[in-house]
Amino acid sequence: MSGGDSLGHEFAVRQARESDVDAVVEFTRDTWGDRHGDYLPDVFGDMVASDGPTQRTLVVDVDDGDDVAGVLQCVMLSDTEAWAQAMRVNPDYRGNGLSPTLSQAAFRWARDRGAVVVRNMVFSWNMAGLGQSRSVGFAPATEFRWLRPDPDPDATPALDVVADPDAAWAYWTDSDARDHLRGLAMDDAESWACSELTRADLAAAADRDGLFAVVDGGTRAMSALAYTYDRENDEGVEQTWGVYHAAAWDDAEALDALADAVARAAAERGIDETRILIPEGARWVSDAATTRTPVSDEPDFVLAADLTDESLY
Repeated sequence: MSGGDSLGHEFAVRQARESDVDAVVEFTRDTWGDRHGDYLPDVFGDMVASDGPTQRTLVVDVDDGDDVAGVLQCVMLSDTEAWAQAMRVNPDYRGNGLSPTLSQAAFRWARDRGAVVVRNMVFSWNMAGLGQSRSVGFAPATEFRWLRPDPDPDATPALDVVADPDAAWAYWTDSDARDHLRGLAMDDAESWACSELTRADLAAAADRDGLFAVVDGGTRAMSALAYTYDRENDEGVEQTWGVYHAAAWDDAEALDALADAVARAAAERGIDETRILIPEGARWVSDAATTRTPVSDEPDFVLAADLTDESLY
């Protein structure tokens, strides 16, 4: 795909190269100003280096390598699910229809590999990002927040907690949380991406001692650890984060036991910060408030594009 602008620049979409890193880092340093830091300058080099059969990082090339006007990465999460992330347009080249061009290239790449849906995640306050996503064919899917229980080695659940993947799966499939989230949870392979939670995901979590099913006259809550990773905080101190697929629960009592179980296990594992995906809604957020379990201040949105729709291309 190629094109140009009124200033005579020539644009072409291609796979990202190592030589693009400096240009992308430069125009993404201040993406959202004081509102939120952009992770892309820290990871773009790794994104380019890790491209392979199930991952493609795309850029809009300017004048055969003189500059980069935009970037987008697409990743296959399963045989039929793709994830779009790191969509950025260089402010120097906005207004040239580059977002649709990049998105269509990513859609084609994912569809050629068998995907029938591609999703993305947008901060709820990012009006430009939401509008951009809708304009290229993404539709609203769901919204969520992060439950953030503090790791505590002395936390003691008031209800029994077991690592039973079958009980957790049965509870999840019949829960209002799953309905609200459309079956989505944090993926265990691609960081900060959402895919459909499977029974195998819960079995894998149990194998790594990261599955929690609260039982009391039946299963009343569940959650599962997706992955851990290390990162530096604002003070430069390395911390371990635990990211959990999702959580579902009956009521505040069940959530309290679930949060205590996660907090204790996180402390035992050496996790410093937890992030558990939960549905956005008055019931779930107020349950967190009732149990004094920390929760993120604002929700995030997930959107999805149907890749069987030929009008997207």
